Amino acid sequence: MFYLDFQKADCKNCYKCLRSCPVKAIDARDEQAKIIESRCILCGHCTLVCPQNAKSVHNDAQSIEQLLAKNKRVIASVAPAFVSSFGMRAFEPFRAALKALGFADAFETSEGAAAVTAEYKKLLQSGKYENFITSACPAVNRAIELYHHDVLKFLAPVDSPMIAHAKILKSRFPDCSVVFVGPCIAKKREAKESGVLAGALTFEELSALFQKHNISVEDNSVAKGSEPKPERGCACGGSKEAAACVAPKNGEMRAKFYPISRGIIKSFDEFPAGYEYIAVDGVSRLDQALEDLRGVKGVFLEINACEGACVNGPCSIKREGGSVEANVMVRGYTNSMPPDAVDDYPDIRAEHKAKTAGDRIPSEDEVRTVLASTGKTKPSDELNCGACGYSTCREKAWAVINGYAEVEMCVPYMREKAESMGNVIIEHSPNGIIVCNGDLKITEINRRAQSMLGIASPEYIFDCFDPSAVFKAAESGNSAYVEKQKLEKTGRYADINIVPLAKEKSVLVVLTDITDRVNYDDELDKVKRDTLAVTGTVIEKQMRVAQEIASLLGETTAETKVALLKLKDAMLKEKES
Repeated sequence: MFYLDFQKADCKNCYKCLRSCPVKAIDARDEQAKIIESRCILCGHCTLVCPQNAKSVHNDAQSIEQLLAKNKRVIASVAPAFVSSFGMRAFEPFRAALKALGFADAFETSEGAAAVTAEYKKLLQSGKYENFITSACPAVNRAIELYHHDVLKFLAPVDSPMIAHAKILKSRFPDCSVVFVGPCIAKKREAKESGVLAGALTFEELSALFQKHNISVEDNSVAKGSEPKPERGCACGGSKEAAACVAPKNGEMRAKFYPISRGIIKSFDEFPAGYEYIAVDGVSRLDQALEDLRGVKGVFLEINACEGACVNGPCSIKREGGSVEANVMVRGYTNSMPPDAVDDYPDIRAEHKAKTAGDRIPSEDEVRTVLASTGKTKPSDELNCGACGYSTCREKAWAVINGYAEVEMCVPYMREKAESMGNVIIEHSPNGIIVCNGDLKITEINRRAQSMLGIASPEYIFDCFDPSAVFKAAESGNSAYVEKQKLEKTGRYADINIVPLAKEKSVLVVLTDITDRVNYDDELDKVKRDTLAVTGTVIEKQMRVAQEIASLLGETTAETKVALLKLKDAMLKEKES
């Protein structure tokens, strides 16, 4: 696992982390953000701005616990920002808590920072540097090594305070393992690549370990009798057995300013001549500061990737008062100690080399092809709005070609496409479509609705038909349905669906033309009525015929009866005679 990544989250069409990333080290495809390891400088800013809180920092707590369990001499190098993250006023209670966790001892990284400042001073006094960039922030160092090769010559060839302190501790205790403790993600990679540190814990990880082992880190947490004991081989300027070995080293107090803005500058007891001393904080200003440096001379540039410097690091423990209170606490802690001269220290020179992220540089034709796929065929089409997370449309095209982004991430293009498709659907709909606002003023109407209503440009819905149902739907927020509404100007009939759009504060009205159906029903009713009338006439005629037939049959029957009776009487008389 890389030192930083994002957990699975619902981050559709957000791009907030990508917008905040100074080096665009985020793969934003398939509606999920992923870190591009080769490009990442581990500033951690993306984790702070993510609205889904989807950050996932590689946790080294378990491996450090295993290291402590081996009973080896493991020493903690503690960043001065511990004061603000843990609300401390002194180091000794914190040191005691670390020893209770299993560390053999703990010292402040400011001891290494003092050595770094002393080395900076030597280099500045040499007069060899046209400009000078501090090397204390590993995220800034990485950014320069990867993306700003032309100012790499200005980057101080000096270890960071963490590595410098680890070298000091290793020279003092050759058999020790050093673990850095601080608020920074970038220190994890720097520690692994240094060859002198066993690992790095963030303040968040350390706080979790303290909770796991029920260790208090309050200022009153040092129990009686747990005062620090002297270490052999301590270069404290006194007896090797003296308790002073845990006291602040020469020059260390001023170096405790390092975790706040302008902290490195404040660590100088005097400024070498020939330079303007400037501090820049925050990844949003990183590129611009380095760009501006190209055109000037005689600038000492202190750069921190975090706004407010290390006290506002991505893995610091946020407390009430934020970075302002953190600055106050560090200043108060540092100012309570007198500065002094710097003692000897081991070689802390460093070589910063140019690196490459391995990205492909696309041809102009490739860039134009991607731009054209989002409707950008001329420079004026390139809005450079930044909605996709990239500063320019051409930068976005570069990302698409390298497989870090998708064409559909262009918000104006997708909106225009959706609107265009929506307009086509609406204009070619067989139904009349009307959209009106809360005042029932018509904001949109398609041609079919105009034809059905017989009105070219109606202003309000009541210009079209009885608006009572529309008004009630807008007021209640409930959909409504009106059957067989007659449209007076055209004499047509429509069924009306009314749908309130709460988010848009509008009402959608859909008119379905049922004129043919109504006319058919009317014609059918007429046919039924005519049929019934004809049927009645036929029945009446049939009844008359039946009656006439019956009458005729009755007369014929009577006459037949009389004739038969006469025949019978005649036959009887003839027989008797």
